[in-house]
Amino acid sequence: MTNSRFFATVLLMLAWTSAGAADFRSVGAPSVVLYDAPSVKGAKRYVAPRGMPVEIVARYGDWVKVRDADGELAWTESKGLSARRNVVVKALSARVRAAPDDHAAILMTADKGVLLELSDPQAGEWVRVRHQDGIAGFVRAAEIWGI
Repeated sequence: MTNSRFFATVLLMLAWTSAGAADFRSVGAPSVVLYDAPSVKGAKRYVAPRGMPVEIVARYGDWVKVRDADGELAWTESKGLSARRNVVVKALSARVRAAPDDHAAILMTADKGVLLELSDPQAGEWVRVRHQDGIAGFVRAAEIWGI
């Protein structure tokens, strides 16, 4: 490996690891294509629907490498993502409660895979969310992905 290639690799690795906090976004376009490389000439992996949360793990020009809730990595154009934050239920069933307390009233139960809008990005043990039907409440952070 040449010295310039070695230093470029080291710089790229540092850029990936120095990001600090996770950078989550949601698909903002009606859908986006996820590729195996940062190019429309890459192999298409799958189509991500509007609202799907993704974690940005790397940037390359107008492209971002993202991780989905299943841990799969793929590339997409950054223009298709939105700063609006959604989370996805990863537990079999998550209870959305009226207050951040296990004894608070249950407002709704969300099955695995249901999208919820993140109302407050300050996540602790409980996260404030809102369902597309307008129901707003709190869910345990351990039961969702995207924070």
